[in-house]
Amino acid sequence: MQKEQFDITGMTCSACSARVDKAVAAVEGVKNVSVNLLKNTMSVSYDESDKDNRADIERAVIKAVESAGYGAIPRNRTKSADTAGDDRTDAATLELKAIRTRLFVSILFTVPLFYISMGHMAGLPLPAIFLGTENTLAFAFTQFLLTIPVIFVNFHFYRIGFKTLFTGAPNMDSLIAIGSGAAAVSGIYAIYKIGFALGQGDMMMAHDFAMNLYFESAAVILTLITLGRYFEARAKGKTSEAISRLMELAPKTATLLKDGVEETVPADTVAVGDILVVKAGESVPVDGVITEGHGVIDESALTGESVPVEKLAGDTVSGATINQSGHFLMRATQVGDDTTLAQIVKLVDEATSSKAPIARLADKISGIFVPVVIGIAIVAAVVWLLLGYGTEFALSIAISVLVISCPCALGLATPTAIMVGTGRGAANGILFKSAEAIEKLQGIDTVVLDKTGTVTEGKPVVTDIVLASSIAEKEFLTIAASLEKLSEHALGMAIVREAERQNLILEKVTGFTQTPGQGISGNIHDIHYSAGNARLLAALDITPDSPWQQRAEELAEDGKTVLYFVREKTLMGLIAVADTIKPFSRAAIEKLQAMGLDVIMLTGDNAKTAAAIQRQTGIAQVLAEVLPQDKEREIRQLQEKGKKVAMVGDGINDAPALARADVGIAIGAGTDIAIESADVVLMKSDLMDVVTAIDLSKAVMRNIRQNLFWAFIYNIIGIPVAAGVFYGVAGLTLNPMIAAAAMSFSSVSVVANALRLRFFTVKKPDMPENACALANALPPVHTEIIMTHPERKNTMKKTIHIEGMSCGGCKASVERVLSAVPGVSGVSVDLAAKTATVNTDSASDDALRTAVTGAGFAVKGID
Repeated sequence: MQKEQFDITGMTCSACSARVDKAVAAVEGVKNVSVNLLKNTMSVSYDESDKDNRADIERAVIKAVESAGYGAIPRNRTKSADTAGDDRTDAATLELKAIRTRLFVSILFTVPLFYISMGHMAGLPLPAIFLGTENTLAFAFTQFLLTIPVIFVNFHFYRIGFKTLFTGAPNMDSLIAIGSGAAAVSGIYAIYKIGFALGQGDMMMAHDFAMNLYFESAAVILTLITLGRYFEARAKGKTSEAISRLMELAPKTATLLKDGVEETVPADTVAVGDILVVKAGESVPVDGVITEGHGVIDESALTGESVPVEKLAGDTVSGATINQSGHFLMRATQVGDDTTLAQIVKLVDEATSSKAPIARLADKISGIFVPVVIGIAIVAAVVWLLLGYGTEFALSIAISVLVISCPCALGLATPTAIMVGTGRGAANGILFKSAEAIEKLQGIDTVVLDKTGTVTEGKPVVTDIVLASSIAEKEFLTIAASLEKLSEHALGMAIVREAERQNLILEKVTGFTQTPGQGISGNIHDIHYSAGNARLLAALDITPDSPWQQRAEELAEDGKTVLYFVREKTLMGLIAVADTIKPFSRAAIEKLQAMGLDVIMLTGDNAKTAAAIQRQTGIAQVLAEVLPQDKEREIRQLQEKGKKVAMVGDGINDAPALARADVGIAIGAGTDIAIESADVVLMKSDLMDVVTAIDLSKAVMRNIRQNLFWAFIYNIIGIPVAAGVFYGVAGLTLNPMIAAAAMSFSSVSVVANALRLRFFTVKKPDMPENACALANALPPVHTEIIMTHPERKNTMKKTIHIEGMSCGGCKASVERVLSAVPGVSGVSVDLAAKTATVNTDSASDDALRTAVTGAGFAVKGID
């Protein structure tokens, strides 16, 4: 589907947007229309097969809009997302300035008009020229002169209102035009009657008509409506504040490195492949890959994540993020509309331009609402005339009904909440691709999670090391990593990363060989080493003792892959490698289940690994060994059972399932095809953002329902009162000026209620503090090293009682610092007991105490 954007002029209420929508939808070739009243824009979709006829369709669309009484201007297709955003911001600023001018002029003339017309009733002093029956003509004509400027500056209400009325599609401006116009015409009629009465010497008639002028009603109605529009325009500017901030973050310049010379160039001239220099404190100009150096990048503008991320050579960086420290060179890979920032702006813009089903319902209602209101006003006036209450009273009733019934608030109820909600989501790294996604997400009852890269980190890490008593940990890990570095296997590279984390220097390996299905082998310092799975041990005719077998089985039961390491013919240790769960996965799953949602994990892994992840996360249901092509089928089967399903995934094999689900949620770090297939994108790849997205969608929909309530309640209560239904019982009716004030207040209250969404907060589990945070900040943050082996001769076991440990990161930190103490051959930390047990043949208590306290913990005693 091809999509074209148009700016629409002349729309003032949801009846207008409904009229434009209906007119354009009837154009041949148009498949879908979405009109946004809040932004005065329209999105039109048509088949790609009609691409050659795009110009014809565009002309037909513009003609249809103009025939409906409005104007349509095609968006400049050559403009980038950022520039288009700036244009919209400028248009909003100009609109606000124009309304402010109209409001100033309106108030300037309405205040003295109101004083002259109503002052004598309150006993306020008036010039003598306006007092007495003989001066009634001057009294009336002065009010007429003060009314003219107010009508003039607000004449667009009459121009648009009567135009749409005569085309058979009356809107809010039609109600204002008829109401205020009737009041003004009534006043002009009264001036003629006063002149006639004075000419005839009928002072009583002149006095009666002087007391029934409606110029102040016409002027005050227009002024109050304009005041409401002014507050709306100011509030509208705030609804897109998050997007405006994003666009402002785009750097204007970049430092280009060419032939060894640095040159400052405009950021929009950077081309793919250019080498750029980014220094400390500078913004990254475009998306790219670091080729040299390093930096600590603040990505909060794009992801909402407050913790800066360290980036090294080979890592990707995004435009508009800030290099807090460090210096690096980068190669531009995405520029212009292809950058992450531009895509975010585009996604949010499309989301706010789309309509939720509840908004379409409001449009349908408002489309028939205005004609019905005009009918009610006419009927009410006729009834009161037949009851003998006079022309003035009947006219006042009709004007009040017309003015208070303006469906402004109805048209603003949904788009304001959608815009603020999507902007708030974008600020927190949650991108809704359509308004419909927001409405659907709040109604889901089942969440299906992919495992790898969604619940888990998506890359294996070392979790356990089991050593024989004859070798120290660092020596063992150095040998293991030296062998595995040559294999380039994913599991082997996890061991290499662990060795690099501990700053170990790898040894040279000679005679390296690789045996498919078993493992690898090679020589280090003329000693032969082998590494592989259980089949390797069988090939070497090695039968592990019972403790080894038991430990290996325990690790396998936990869903971990066990690798054995052999020196000559002797088993010297094993390393367990696993794809660990993400930091907040368990908390997110618990929260989702606490919200009453069914949480299901869908994975292609074996049942044993899936069961291990299930135990670690607390997921109620797991579907394991599901082939990629069958994931979509599983989603479909859940839907056939009546479930409303949200699918969360990140891989290419998740794309069909994401598309099939009622709401597809893509992990932001996932593949492009998964993101394209999804309805919601999580920039931070954090499952807690699924919880946040659901909470935000519920908050938006709750806000919309509140807005619709307030929009309708004003009309439900106001129309009968304005029509005089309660006049005969309690003498209750509405002055047209009060009706105008109530109508304006309804619109302002709806917008103000929507703006409350700006204070939506993201709730996350408490982060670890002090040493915990320090330990967790060291990558890989979830590695757990457990060393078990028989005690060596001449060694002793010491138990250290430690204060301050509270998580796995603390445990890993204590193990790391104690393992580095000379003379320590084994460490075992019991987090629950707050103790660490070490095997040592020479380490002193002072050395152990110094190591632990240096890591930020306190030592209570050593046994």
